[in-house]
Order: sequence, then structure tokens, then C-alpha cells
Amino acid sequence: MIHYRSILQRVALILSVLTVLCFDQGVFAQDGKALFQQNCASCHAVHKNLTGPALAGIEERVPDKKLLYDWIRNSQAVLQSGNKYFNDLYVAWNKTAMNLFPNLTDEEIGAMITYINSVPAPGAATGSGEAGVQAAAAESDNSLIFGVLTLILAIIVLVLLQVNSNLKRLSDEKEGIPSYEPVPFYRNKAYIALFAVVLFIVGGYYTIQGAVGLGRSKDYQPEQPIYYSHKVHAGTNQINCLYCHSGAQEGKHANIPSLNTCMNCHMAINEYAGEKLYREDGTEVDGTAEIKKLYSYTGWDPDQKKYVNEPKPIEWVKIHNLPDHVYFNHAQHVKAGKVACQTCHGDIQNMGEVYQYSDLSMGWCINCHRETKVQFEDNKFYSIYEKFHNDLKSGKMDSVTVESIGGTECQKCHY
Repeated sequence: MIHYRSILQRVALILSVLTVLCFDQGVFAQDGKALFQQNCASCHAVHKNLTGPALAGIEERVPDKKLLYDWIRNSQAVLQSGNKYFNDLYVAWNKTAMNLFPNLTDEEIGAMITYINSVPAPGAATGSGEAGVQAAAAESDNSLIFGVLTLILAIIVLVLLQVNSNLKRLSDEKEGIPSYEPVPFYRNKAYIALFAVVLFIVGGYYTIQGAVGLGRSKDYQPEQPIYYSHKVHAGTNQINCLYCHSGAQEGKHANIPSLNTCMNCHMAINEYAGEKLYREDGTEVDGTAEIKKLYSYTGWDPDQKKYVNEPKPIEWVKIHNLPDHVYFNHAQHVKAGKVACQTCHGDIQNMGEVYQYSDLSMGWCINCHRETKVQFEDNKFYSIYEKFHNDLKSGKMDSVTVESIGGTECQKCHY
């Protein structure tokens, strides 16, 4: 009985240590950057204005920590309290309502602010693409470090358990208590059972995660036939998204621009003289050579200033895909809902080669519909909702979410 009780104590100790390690790893994973990307990045950048203002220096602009935290959790309540700074900010940004985050804790908000303060200004960042790649690689190594530390600590626990067993055996022999020869850990049934349970839990977790994520392509970034930099076009040159993707405002699909749209500018612009371009692997891109690729597809001769060959289509690689049973209409979101491109596509004006910013899962869409407030003011698309308009005027409700007008009904997206 004493022997089995000792085994059970060891099993309980190992399980406790593994639980603590897993919990610690979860705490490390809950860092400010992840929280910022999850809650803020769709509308805010650190050093650049997007749908909302840049967040760099937020603590200097709002030194009252409690007021700042209250604003993040419930901006409407702060506006109703009559705070001058935030009311002026609200007016300056065309009365665009900020999402509510009532579930964020002080620690989580503090972690996000710490991350915001740690992001260097664009001028302080290195201009080398290789340096950026190395920084990203170093950041991605955290999970490997945590895994190695967990493995080392688990080995230490096993060694200490063996040392404890040997000391107990020596103590029993000294006192004349008969002892049993310890069973090697690789033949110990308790250890084998524990290992099987842990393997089952870990394997099951990753199997479920893989099944849930099947078909999703978050961070998918294929190499395109021509290196097209959104940072150069939409960022540096401030070309409106709708100039190229005209269907986003009027139709279901955003549409890929025709070659004629590209040539409207590149008949005159035949060389690239901007800042250096880099691919994700750090290799430099020759912008002028990429413009010449466009000419080879269109058949344009820049010397003769005319088309000399038959055009051929550019086989762009599609990045954002939805299942056939899902209905999504760009115009309904862009024109009626007044959703900014960055909400779904991320900081698109700072991307070189575009990648899929959001996972486009059903849960992601539903959460957006639950949290996003509908802009009822001066929006004819929602004029039929008289009850909500009256409730807003009377102060009975301070905002209307997409969910309130049926945005989470199954038939809205599946029919």
C-alpha cells in the first residue's frame, strides 16, 4: 500500500508541475502585441493614423490612467461624462464610434500600452529587409524557447523523483525496513500511463486545432508574377483602394484591376525611383524590372510609346478565399456598413507583397458582427430601422451593433 501511495504522490507532483508550466506558457503567450493585434489593429496603428488615430504617446496625451482605461472599455460612457479631450477627439474623427471592450482587464490593457510604447518610430527602424526578417525570426523563436524550458524542467522533475526514491530506499535500509528494488522509469507502469495520458491530451489538442483550422489560410503570402507593392501604391503614393478595386464599393467582389488600369499610370512611369523594396526573405526587388514585366504582359513598348504586341493576362495568385457556401458582399460592408479596408485586410498600405491578415473564419466574422457598431447617422441604408433611430434619440440605447439588425442570423451568410 505504501509503495502505491508513493507512486500516486509522484504522479500528482508531475501533473502539478506540468499544469504550472502550461499555465506559465499561457501567461507568456498573452503578451501585449497579441492583445493589440486582436483588439486594436483593425482600426489603429502605433505611429500612423488609420480608421482611428495613431496610439504612440497615448499615456502623455491622457495621463489619467483610470480615465484612459475607462475610455478603452466603454468610450460612450466617457463621452457622456462630458470629458473635453475625448469629445474633441470624437468630433475630430467624424464621430466614428470606438468599439467597446468591457472584458479587458487592467493587466491586459497595461500589456498593450507597454507594447505600444516599445514600437520604434518608422525613422528609427532599420531600412534593411534582412534585418526585419531577422527580427521577425527572433520573435517567432519564443515558442521554441518556452518548449525547451518546459522539457528541461520536466527532465529535472523526473531526476529529482529518482533521487528522492533512492534516498528513501537508503533510509529504509538503514532503519532495517525491507525495501523493494526500484523499477526503472521506462518500465514503471505509472510513468507509462502518465506519458500516455499526456500524449493523448497534447495529440488530441493539436488534432482538434488542425481540424478547426482546416482550409484557413491566415498569413498566406504567395509570390506573385509581378511584385506589386501596396506600400508604394496605397501608402507612399496615396492611391485610393477603390481606384483599382472599384467593385468593392458597388458589387459583391472587389475585383482585380485590369491591365488598362495599371497602364493609366505606367504609360508615363517606366522606372522606379523610390525607397528600396524587399521581399519577405530579405532579397531586394528591382522595381524598374517589375514595371518591365508589366510591359511584357500588356505588349507596350515604352520607347515607341505604343502597344506593339498582343496583351496576355497576368496569372495573379488569389489570396483571400471563402467556401462556396458562404455569401459575402463587399459593397454591403464598404458602402452600407462603411467598413474600412484595414478592418479585414490589415495594415494594407504598409504591405509589400500582400498576405492574408485575418483567418476569415466563421467565429471571426460573428465576433465582428457582435462588436461592430452600425453608423446610423446620415446613412440611408439603415433608415428603415425607425425603432432603433428613436431609441438612439431618446437615449434608451447608445449604439446599435450589426447583431442587433440580424447580422448573426444563419441565412445572412448561408442560403
